[in-house]
Amino acid sequence: MSHPRPFRFGVMAAKARSSVEWAETARKAESLGYSALLMPDHFGDQLSPVPALATAAAVTASLRIGTLVFANDFRHPAVLAKETATLDLLSDGRLEVGVGAGWMTEDYTWTGIAHDRAGLRIDRMIESIAVLRGLWGDDAFSFEGEHYTITGMNGLPKPVQAGGPPIIVGGGAERVLSTAARLADIVGVNPNVGEGKVGPEAIASMSADATDEKLGWVRDAAGDRFDDIEISILKFVTIVTDDRDVVAGKVGGAMGMDAETLLASPHTMVGSAEQIADELVEQRERWQGSYVTVQSDALEAFAPVVAVLAGT
Repeated sequence: MSHPRPFRFGVMAAKARSSVEWAETARKAESLGYSALLMPDHFGDQLSPVPALATAAAVTASLRIGTLVFANDFRHPAVLAKETATLDLLSDGRLEVGVGAGWMTEDYTWTGIAHDRAGLRIDRMIESIAVLRGLWGDDAFSFEGEHYTITGMNGLPKPVQAGGPPIIVGGGAERVLSTAARLADIVGVNPNVGEGKVGPEAIASMSADATDEKLGWVRDAAGDRFDDIEISILKFVTIVTDDRDVVAGKVGGAMGMDAETLLASPHTMVGSAEQIADELVEQRERWQGSYVTVQSDALEAFAPVVAVLAGT
C-alpha cells in the first residue's frame, strides 16, 4: 500500500448577491488554505458555473476552480471542451473538470431537456469524456460514437495543463463508480442519487458500510491505476461544535438517521475541530479520501481543520 495522499480541501459554493460577495468568497477560500472552489451545475438558484469560475480565478492567485459537476446533458462536449480549455487558460492552469451524467429531475422538468434512463445518460457521459480529452489534445481529433461525432476538429484554445485539466467523475452506484475508476483522475465517492433528488435512498447510501462497498467497486474497476486516483469525498453537513452528541442527535433526526450512523458517515462531520481532524485521518486510512470538500456554510468554521491537515 502506498503512502496516503496529502489532504487537500475544497469548498462548494454556488450563490452570491453581487460580484463583491462572490469575489470575497473566492479570496476567503484562498486565504484560509482551501485548495479549490467548486460549483454545482443546476438550473435552480445558483450562479452559472463558467462565468462564475472565471471570475473566481481572476480575483485569486493559487486557488483551483472546478465543478461538481457539469451535467453532460446541458452542453455538447465540443462546447464544454472549448469552455473548459478557455477557463484553464484564463486561470493559468487551475481548473478541475467534474463531469456527470445529470441527475436532478427538476433540471429536466423545468427545461424540457430529455431525461433519458440513467444507462443512456451514462453512455453519453463516457463518450463526452473521450471527446473532452481528444479536443484538449495537441492535434486535430475525430470521434465517432453512438451519441457524438467529431470530425477533424482541432480544439482551440489548448488548455495550460498538459493533457488537459484533471477530470472528476463521482457517483454512488456501481456503474458510475466503475466508469470513474477507469476514466477519471479524481473519483468522487458520493451518495446514490438515483431517485433524482436527495431522498431516503441517498441518505441510506451515506453510511460507512455503503462507502466500503463503493470503494470496493472503485478498486476492482481501477485495477493497477487505483494508486494514481485521487479519492474525493463531499461533505453535505459540517458542524464544528463542542457539543457533538447532542448536535449529532438533532441533525441525524432531521435526516432520518441515528447519531451513531451520522457520525460514522463519510458525508457528515459533527464535532470539535480536533475531533473532525482525527476523524478525517481515520477516514483517509479506510477510504483513501484525501480530497475533502465542504459546503460554503462551513467555510470559516472548518478553516482550523484545513490549517492543521492541508498538505499532510
